[in-house]
Amino acid sequence: MPRDVTIIGAGLGGLLLARVLSLQGMDATVFEADHSPMARAQGGMLDIHENDGQAALEAAGLTAEFRSLILEGRQAMRFLDRDGRVLFEKPDDGTGGRPEVQRGELRQMLLDSLPPGTVRWGRKLIGVQALGAGRHEVVFSDGSREVASLLVGADGAWSRVRPLLTPAVPAPTGMSILETFLFEADTRYPDTAKAVGGGFMGALASGRAIMAHRERGDTLHAYTLITGRLDGATDAIAQIVQAFDGWAPELTALLTETDVAPVLRPTHSLPVGQRWARVPGVTLLGDAAHLAPPNGEGANLALFDGAELARLLAAQPDDPEAALATFEAAMFERSAASATEGAGFYDTLMSEDPARDLIAMVTQHAQITS
Repeated sequence: MPRDVTIIGAGLGGLLLARVLSLQGMDATVFEADHSPMARAQGGMLDIHENDGQAALEAAGLTAEFRSLILEGRQAMRFLDRDGRVLFEKPDDGTGGRPEVQRGELRQMLLDSLPPGTVRWGRKLIGVQALGAGRHEVVFSDGSREVASLLVGADGAWSRVRPLLTPAVPAPTGMSILETFLFEADTRYPDTAKAVGGGFMGALASGRAIMAHRERGDTLHAYTLITGRLDGATDAIAQIVQAFDGWAPELTALLTETDVAPVLRPTHSLPVGQRWARVPGVTLLGDAAHLAPPNGEGANLALFDGAELARLLAAQPDDPEAALATFEAAMFERSAASATEGAGFYDTLMSEDPARDLIAMVTQHAQITS
């Protein structure tokens, strides 16, 4: 087995892979385009699931550290109508099994767990060339080059490693997300803070939704979803705001009173169930392998991918190609199942009464798991 692994991308999956490999006595180097861990925002809240995300963190020996990051009470859930009336509410009673943490804090925890020098910052990949016998030369924008005996693309939606394996590229889903923040919400926006509550809030109508999460302290992080075409980037935000005309002001304040510049994020996905033939010396994980619209599963799958790949490489030290083949076969199955299940949310969003249908889904799930 190669004693070193080259990982492109310092997201959750790539860092988790590097951590577990280091525990197995293997050297891993992570190359990241950002110049530092703080170069850009790292997203909002993540619910980490027992069977994949938490299992991966346990394999990494980081369960205690993970639990220190959990924000108590954030598993609370409520659905509102467009007038701000509460239609459904589920408190966080500690039995939900999906504790909430902030992505940036989880990423920093993984960074802190790695041997010094594992992550090479400011190394943006611009090209990869196959050298034969499973080896690849990777070229970075600063002119530096590295030869990888085993290359892992953990470089997200627009992966530069992916073309080695498949011609598939992310396609637009037809849904856009507007991301906004309200700071010191309990003091400055008390009506909105009350509407959101202590955890997650969703207010939905056919083809559109305002969703928000209470982050650490009294920060509200909102994601407004809208389906359909937006006519030009310059006035897209105005179009989104107009789509919620007449909704309760405590809800629309999440769009109009944002304390940072709103960020518009069109969503993309890779084909559900995509596969590729085994290519020696290279594989993908996380969004690079199975990008899907946001469904609460992406981070968990990336973490699990990283843990499983490390486990299989350690279990088959004399046959890394067999380990990669086993890893990919299982990854194809679990990512397809997750994407299919996650698509149900967006199908529901397009229904005549998505709030009613989502409440029914949540209630049914609670009955099954109780």
